[in-house]
Amino acid sequence: MKLNRKILLLLVMGVLFIAACGGSADGDTENPQVAGTGAVETLVASFFETQTAMFTPPPTGTNTPLPTNTFLPTPTIPSNTPPPLATWTPVIVYASSTANLANLALTPSVTGTPPTATQNTGALGVGCNNLAIVRDVNYPSGTTVKAGDTITKTWKVQNTGSCNWEINYALVIIKDEDFRSTWSRIGKVVAPGSWAELSVVLEMPKHDGTFTGSWRLADAGGNAFGATLSVSIVVVE
Repeated sequence: MKLNRKILLLLVMGVLFIAACGGSADGDTENPQVAGTGAVETLVASFFETQTAMFTPPPTGTNTPLPTNTFLPTPTIPSNTPPPLATWTPVIVYASSTANLANLALTPSVTGTPPTATQNTGALGVGCNNLAIVRDVNYPSGTTVKAGDTITKTWKVQNTGSCNWEINYALVIIKDEDFRSTWSRIGKVVAPGSWAELSVVLEMPKHDGTFTGSWRLADAGGNAFGATLSVSIVVVE
């Protein structure tokens, strides 16, 4: 900036010197001072226009906001205080006087017909022989049959013992006052755990009524074992 001022001062002095020394050779009547002053003004105006064109205003500064500080959450300091102990409230039990047991009915009275105990087939074994009933094959108890007819009643049974039933094993009568029953030997060997069918031929009475009969299987020596095979038939004329 100081250099520009010096150049400007030198130019002004040069112009003034030229204006003072110069004049019209042919006796021009124009005022030399006026002409020099105009030349100086023109020169100064031209100089300032050049300086103005060369001068570039500095760019307007843009303030960039600084980032906002993010603070970390305040850590939670665990408390060293132990949790309170559970409280225990004792329960007080008051004893009462014992009732007069003589006035209590300790033995209830039984009314009606007591149920019949189920026969335990496991207790009916003889030696290594035993038998359990699987189901009625035909003529279940309560079946109606015409008087005088002859039927063959059959049961499915299982050898629940630990030895074979031999071919000479046969049924024996437990109760048969109403039927004239007949049967034969089993005729085959039945291994333990196997099933077989036992049958008896029954001749119905000649009159109405309900009639029953029962049989058991026996070994070659006549020793009956296993569950009892029973039937109840309703006879009608």
